[in-house]
Amino acid sequence: MSVLEMKVPSPGESITEVEIATWLVEDGDYVEKDQPIAEVDSDKATLELPAEESGIITLKAEEGDAVEVGAVVCLIDMSAAKPEEDAAAPAKTEVPKEDKKVEATAPKAATYATGTASPAAKKVLAEKGIDASTIKGTGKDGRITKDDAVKAVPSMGTQPANGSRGTERKKMSMLRRKVAQRLVAVKSETAMLTTFNEVNMQPIFDLRSQYKEDFKAKHGVGLGFMSFFTLAVVRALKLYPDVNSMIDGDFQVKHDFQDISIAVSGPKGLMVPVIRNAENLSFRGVESEVKRLALRARDGQITVDEMTGGTFTITNGGVFGSMLSTPIINPPQSGILGMHNIVNRPMAVNGEVIIQPIMYVALSYDHRIIDGRESVGFLVAVKEALENPIELLMDNNPTKALEM
Repeated sequence: MSVLEMKVPSPGESITEVEIATWLVEDGDYVEKDQPIAEVDSDKATLELPAEESGIITLKAEEGDAVEVGAVVCLIDMSAAKPEEDAAAPAKTEVPKEDKKVEATAPKAATYATGTASPAAKKVLAEKGIDASTIKGTGKDGRITKDDAVKAVPSMGTQPANGSRGTERKKMSMLRRKVAQRLVAVKSETAMLTTFNEVNMQPIFDLRSQYKEDFKAKHGVGLGFMSFFTLAVVRALKLYPDVNSMIDGDFQVKHDFQDISIAVSGPKGLMVPVIRNAENLSFRGVESEVKRLALRARDGQITVDEMTGGTFTITNGGVFGSMLSTPIINPPQSGILGMHNIVNRPMAVNGEVIIQPIMYVALSYDHRIIDGRESVGFLVAVKEALENPIELLMDNNPTKALEM
């Protein structure tokens, strides 16, 4: 018998363990080579684990288990023949088993331990504000264990006669837990502030209305808002390089390139892939890269490398209807731009009140290395480029800029 031990591959540098999120096969199944057999979560991404050979699989880890990189998670018996499917075989008919009489057992008598919480359980219940008398213990003689206390849910009030009040307890994925830790760390370890402004989107609306059909026909991608915002950010980062920097101990590290992280929604939650060297891309180049990364995130194919190393982030809460927000910095970066929904609002233009499509934008930044002058100046530079894209982003030649 020839058996292959499948080990957890390294999903990226500095990652030492992953979590088995979902087994896509069952123990004893026959698998084909390169067939996806599991989804594994790291603290940065969810990846598929393909079978290395064909054969009968034996699982060595459960869903939810944290396993070290290099550990064996399953065995594949390569000598096993692929089972033949016999379509003509008659369906199995279950024969009812003979009823057996089950002797009723009397409930165990209550003892001094029944309903008594262990010292560790008492501490947990006290932190949750739960009365031990409301908990049914699973320990010896009905004692309340620490595990009982951890699983206990505080009362949600008097239950009404009608209506469901069910709750579900589900372990968060490793990726979600890591995101939660990083978000809390950002709030406590950075001097984060947010500055706001508004952008009149009418010039971009006019350009898209005039050129979007030809742009899509020529390049195979739509002319969206992300290319305008990305190129406006690239311009502003060149004008205010402190916003394109990071803190490393006692040093400030400035970058002479612009790797723009973009927040996209994936099946496992928010992903932040990176547009590399955005300063070298045209409108077509940005839109093509945004589409490629969004599709890979949606299909669960995004890699750790594709989400590592950005110097600045753009997030678009407007696609979900957000009017205004304070985005949280994506460490170790020092700035993030939040886009929001576009709403027709009254605006004074040349002394007259005109209805215009307005977007509120927000810049969250690390005040430890970015001062108010740089942060406000950066956001104003973004606003200027978006409100005058022909001059500041297209060198006064939109036809040429959109053909590249």
